[in-house]
Amino acid sequence: MTTHFAHAYEKGIDSQPRKTSVVASLVRDRYVSDAVVILENTPRRAARAVLKAVESANANLINNSKVSIDPKTIRIARIFVTSGTRMRRYVPASRGRALPYEKISSNIFVEVAGEEKVKKAAEKVEAKKENK
Repeated sequence: MTTHFAHAYEKGIDSQPRKTSVVASLVRDRYVSDAVVILENTPRRAARAVLKAVESANANLINNSKVSIDPKTIRIARIFVTSGTRMRRYVPASRGRALPYEKISSNIFVEVAGEEKVKKAAEKVEAKKENK
């Protein structure tokens, strides 16, 4: 059995990287089916974005690989969060001033790995030969 990899990259998530990486660390090195359940029950705003990235990487592995992948063996190989673009904004202050602040976004990278399905056709042929 060989291992196949696929990845997904979500950009421009409106959440700070520190908060998003806390959610990402919950599902690091887990199976995708377990990670989806964990993220659906996590009461943080960044959980929706991480869930979307995990499901996208899972769909990329299943749909884009040339061979059939066993869904039970798909696990999260790598997941990390980096800082995205920063938008400079201003908030009004007293005496006509404007104080600067930055809206920080984050990028999420997810890589999943899965094993090939074992072909059972060879077992059926051997069984027919034994019956004859």
